[in-house]
Amino acid sequence: MPFVVEPIGHVQASRAQAEDDFWGNEEARVNLAPSFSSEALHGLAEFSHAEILFVFHQVDEAKIISTARHPRNNPDWPSVGIFAQRGKNRPNKIGSTICRILRVEGTSLVLAELDAIDGTPVLDIKPVMREFLPRQAVRQPSWSHELMASYWLAK
Repeated sequence: MPFVVEPIGHVQASRAQAEDDFWGNEEARVNLAPSFSSEALHGLAEFSHAEILFVFHQVDEAKIISTARHPRNNPDWPSVGIFAQRGKNRPNKIGSTICRILRVEGTSLVLAELDAIDGTPVLDIKPVMREFLPRQAVRQPSWSHELMASYWLAK
């Protein structure tokens, strides 16, 4: 059953186009929608990180993938299902990133390393709590380390 989700805010960032790598020095802000007051962010600055859920709003519907493919179309990496990768051409176009909180300014949340472009609709902001992180060691295939090697480097 379809449902409607209204953005709680939008990203203000220096990047206007999505890129695969070099998000390490990015600083961006999430500006809340006018329907929210600064009280919505009250207490968030006490946390070191926030998880931002957002929409890949510039993804062309014709490029949505619901099957398997080589990540970044690299034939050296195995073909894996869309849900075994974090590509933007996903069925519901939802992205999620854990970012460092730099500060709260009224109805704006200023973040480090948010890999979302200017104008991106934000669906939700959640504080990161250790108890919600993995409780066991994280396991991932070797190709994913290669894919992410430059992702968080500075540009």
